[in-house]
Amino acid sequence: MRGLACVLMFQTHCYDSWLSPVAKKSSSLIGWSRLGGTLPAPLFVFLAGLSFALVTERLREKGIDRNAIAKQTILRGAEIFGMGLLFRVQEFALGYPWSPWTDLLRVDVLNILGLSMMLMGVLCWVTGDGAIAATRIRTLVAALLAAAIVAMATPPLWTTYRPRFLPWPLESYINGVHIFNEPQPWLFPLFPWSAFAFAGLAVGFSLFSDFAKRKEALMFTALGGTGILAGVLSVLFDSSRIRLYAVYDYWHSNPNFFLMRCGILLVILFLVYGWCRWGFAQKGFSPIIQLGKTSLLVYWVHIEFVYGRLSILPKGQCSALKATLGLLTIFLAMLALSLIRTSWKKRTVKASA
Repeated sequence: MRGLACVLMFQTHCYDSWLSPVAKKSSSLIGWSRLGGTLPAPLFVFLAGLSFALVTERLREKGIDRNAIAKQTILRGAEIFGMGLLFRVQEFALGYPWSPWTDLLRVDVLNILGLSMMLMGVLCWVTGDGAIAATRIRTLVAALLAAAIVAMATPPLWTTYRPRFLPWPLESYINGVHIFNEPQPWLFPLFPWSAFAFAGLAVGFSLFSDFAKRKEALMFTALGGTGILAGVLSVLFDSSRIRLYAVYDYWHSNPNFFLMRCGILLVILFLVYGWCRWGFAQKGFSPIIQLGKTSLLVYWVHIEFVYGRLSILPKGQCSALKATLGLLTIFLAMLALSLIRTSWKKRTVKASA
């Protein structure tokens, strides 16, 4: 799933950066590209929550104290948050003198991934006292409740109850306002993005249930069915005349859109499981799986070669064909980088052993 997110991210960034204004208007490619571009960020944040659950559950099964688990997981979140700040410094330095200093404080996906992981660490600590099965259920329920609270609180925090008393760098972490007069949908504030992490956390813990262990395929099928149901409910709620909020913005801040995207994520989870279990994903080398192993690295590196000063093609000047060739180049280059990284890591492990 991380590899799929990487590929969708590559195509979104490449076409957005390189296509000329004429190509963007005359080709339907940019529309499909932007549609696919709505998935990478939710996928990455959702998978962070799912992976967090897997790590936490395994540590609990080893009998490790909940304080030690919280320390380990929260520090990992702090590390990711620090890397997000470092990434912003790098982008500012490479873009100097054209980059505004305010870009240093922009809320990006790595920032929110780190903060979400720290929040999940706190939640798992609060619910982690007692028998493993009981703590698993408590954490699952608490994660679902946290996701619902974040999603429901997003519209007022974006509109009628904005925390305007906070300095804009802090408010931006709440609603993505940055330096503008209103929240920006292209940023990644805690509301609503942390809700995807909590949803992933709940799904991750559900995969450790006794039912999931006995009926794995059925469990993933049920998750896919839940995703379809969530999409149907999203459409029904959207068409309802009942409005809970003074400002209704389905495509950016409304819980109905969050419900739809969670449904899509669950369907993708089922399809990916099927592809890995019954498809050809494990038949030989899989470039998608390989990219997923080093998703943070390829995210970090490809940005500069697509949007930055080292862009391999002139930005905003390319035809659809030229941009597609550039996309293929980026894909192959990032795949090669991923292979080098994993190969170097294996050699390092062997040398240390």
